[in-house]
This record gives sequence, structure tokens and C-alpha cells, in this order.
Amino acid sequence: MSFHWDIFWGALTSAAFLKGALVSLGLTVAAHALAILLATPLAIVSNRRRGPAVLAVRLYVWLFRGIPTLLQLLFIWNALPQFIPALQAPWFTPFLAALVALTLNEAAYQTEINRAALRSVDPGQQAAGLALGLTARQVFVHVTAPQALRVAIPPTANEFINLLKVTSLASVISLRELLTVTNQAVASSFRFVEYYSAALVYYLVIVGVLTYLQGRLERRLAWSTRVSGEVSVNESLAVAMPGTLSHRS
Repeated sequence: MSFHWDIFWGALTSAAFLKGALVSLGLTVAAHALAILLATPLAIVSNRRRGPAVLAVRLYVWLFRGIPTLLQLLFIWNALPQFIPALQAPWFTPFLAALVALTLNEAAYQTEINRAALRSVDPGQQAAGLALGLTARQVFVHVTAPQALRVAIPPTANEFINLLKVTSLASVISLRELLTVTNQAVASSFRFVEYYSAALVYYLVIVGVLTYLQGRLERRLAWSTRVSGEVSVNESLAVAMPGTLSHRS
């Protein structure tokens, strides 16, 4: 069977494929942004030594990292409405179900990334900040967070790219993302190669752009580190408490 270039180019330039790609990208951005917001406080709690909250966070991370993402999607879309009748209403759409499932799943992985990044900061710098009069909040904002951010960005960017590909699983709950649009086109024509090739190009282009942006960001951070050196407590204190260190110079 020959490759039909007209079918391939027609799919590649079709509004349906473009809309499906935008749905995939939009779901990725929304789910990852919400996951980061959820994972940041969870990572802070997880770094504590003990307590019920620590156990709860670790149980959450273990649970959502251990259950396959596909099963989480099916459970939230099909099973959860049986426990919560309000979710049977029209407002609970496939997009919203996928957003909830992917956010909870991604937050578990992002919690571990953020936890490791926070632990990479030298505790001595935090202790020095407290000894010099900063509050715990000021130490976190001006000393811990900037250094942890540099460590967390590369794996976070990788997770974003991986999440984009995982959104293809949402096709099982009838979300009209890129893979769903592709499968519907295939089902009506049985032209597997052309339509799957078009979807492949979309994914490769999006991932290629994201990989390029990730590389630019990492190089910029590396350049910043070489120029300014590692962030020190004194530099952070100069921001948090202007004038505090002038007499110590």
C-alpha cells in the first residue's frame, strides 16, 4: 500500500488536528501549573522529619506514583461519579476529568523533584540566615528558594515534556486531544500511516520547541551561575535586609 501524501498533508494542515494539538498543549500547561502549585507546599512538608502531615504526603506520593496514569484517568472519569453523584452533571467534562487526574498524578512526581531540590541547599546557609535575624519565611524566599529553583528547573522541564505525551492517554475518556482526533480519522478511512504520521509530526514539533526552550533556559542559568557564582547567604541578606551587612564588609 503506497503512502498518500495528499492525505498526510491534508491531516497535517487540518483544523481538527491543529485543535487537537492545542487541546493537548493546553491540558499540559494547565495540569503542570496546578501540579507545581500543589507540589510546592507538599515538598516543604515532606522535608520535615516526622509527623502525621509528613506521612500523609508520603502516602499521597506513593499512591499516585504507584497507580498507572491510565487507571487514574479511568477511575476519575468512570468510577468517581458513582461515589460523587454531582460529577454526573454535564459540567464534569472529559477535559476537566483529565485535568484532575493528570494534576494529581504530576503533583506526586513534582513533589519529589521539589523535595530533592530543597534538600540540595546547604542547611548551613539557612541556619546562618536565621542567626543573622531573618525570619523563616525570609530565609525560604531569599536563600532557599532561589538555589532550589536552579536544581528543580531541568527535571521540571523534562516532566512537562513527558506530561505532554501522557495527555494522549486521555483519548480513552473521549477527550478530543490530538490522538483522539487521529484515531477518529483512522477509523473512518483506515489510512493508518498517513494520519499517524501527521500526529507524529505534531508531537515532534511541539516537543522539539519545548526541548529547545529548555536548553536555552538551562544555558542561561548555567551562565548566570558562572558569572555570579553560587548564591551566598550574604548576597541573600543584602536583598532581604538592606544595609544589614554594610558594617561587616
